[in-house]
Amino acid sequence: MTALIALIRKDLKLYLRDKRALMMHLLMPVVLAAFFGSLFGGGPEASTSKVEVGLVLLDQSEVGKQIAAGLQADSALKVSLLDAATAQEQVRKGKLPVAVVIPAGFGQSAADALFSGIDKPSLTVYYDPSQSTMLAMVKGLLTQQVMQASSAAAFSFKDSSVTSKQLQQVAASDLAPADKAQLSDFLGSLKKYQDQRAATAQKEQAEGKTTSAQADKKPAGMSVPFSTRDEALSSGPRYNGYAHAFAGMGVQFILFMGIDMGISILLARRSGIWNRLMAAPVTLTTVLLGRGLSGALIALGLMCALFTCAMLIFKVTISTLAGFLLLALSFALMTAAFGLLIAAFGKTPEAARGMAVFATMIMVMLGGAWVPSFIFPEWMQQVTLAIPTRWAVDGFDAVTWRGLGFDAALPPVAVLLGFTLVFAVLAIWKFRSEAQQ
Repeated sequence: MTALIALIRKDLKLYLRDKRALMMHLLMPVVLAAFFGSLFGGGPEASTSKVEVGLVLLDQSEVGKQIAAGLQADSALKVSLLDAATAQEQVRKGKLPVAVVIPAGFGQSAADALFSGIDKPSLTVYYDPSQSTMLAMVKGLLTQQVMQASSAAAFSFKDSSVTSKQLQQVAASDLAPADKAQLSDFLGSLKKYQDQRAATAQKEQAEGKTTSAQADKKPAGMSVPFSTRDEALSSGPRYNGYAHAFAGMGVQFILFMGIDMGISILLARRSGIWNRLMAAPVTLTTVLLGRGLSGALIALGLMCALFTCAMLIFKVTISTLAGFLLLALSFALMTAAFGLLIAAFGKTPEAARGMAVFATMIMVMLGGAWVPSFIFPEWMQQVTLAIPTRWAVDGFDAVTWRGLGFDAALPPVAVLLGFTLVFAVLAIWKFRSEAQQ
């Protein structure tokens, strides 16, 4: 036991003296986690960013202006009025995801086609192909504003010319006689209502009974007949994008630390230090156990330091401290066993480093450390269940922003300890096989 403690103390002192390793394994994940966390939505106090949209308003009619005003008032959009050439150039250069062109005469044509569907006008929408998801959202909001403004113009009693034109279009259309009769009756009733309201308004204005505010009042037109109340639900505090980022970057860079631990054993074997250590009155199992436990302690300390930083600076909360510590310990043991596996099967430090870094990057990528695994295709989500990093990242997510209890940490812990056992058994078997040769 004294020899084991001495080996662990020696490894810890050597690691803490290596300032470059400390910077690599502690500072870099904090910087990258801060960057990725801001992309994932930031902290709980972060506000939703608006979609920047360019608007080319060539239609100076009342309907066109109402459409533009509605888009500018929408809380989800940040609208900039531009000319056509500037809008195309900014979308082409990636400075704007979407730009909408409202052509001259669009408002009148849209109102004319509201019921008949004849000669429907078109809107030109420029979009950045790398941000095509923004297109559907902007088109939906645009549809709402066009419907509201064009229907307001169609139902306006101040000008029944739109209804008269629609009656003529229906009469000349090739609709079925029954449909044509019903639509004509509807439009005829609408025109009768408009004419009556116009006559009443003129009479009230002549008698001085109409105020300027009433005269300027416009019909509201059709609008979306519902509103949504958005509530973000989780078992614990509000979502914090930094929590997942720190879990992913912590897993990645601690695995890099495990690679360094394995490479250091290969370097010791090349320089002859390992042979002298084997000549000392300690068993191979004690040496491997000392190296593994020291690596696990370093990994555990790094993970705790990273999340302490996340809690103090980025307001990340931990729902169950016991569950978090158990997860961190099981991942630390898995990392140490992974390092021993690299040392056992690596031929040279150079070759082993290349293969280990490649394997680690694949595990990190598929484990959801860079982007959450729930956005993966379903088949890939099933495949990644065979990767330890997937369980580690999901476990840290569960005990941080998801706010789950201690029981949510137990399945990831069990899987990580299972991988630890497999890696350790393989490494010890390989070391013993080589020692007997």
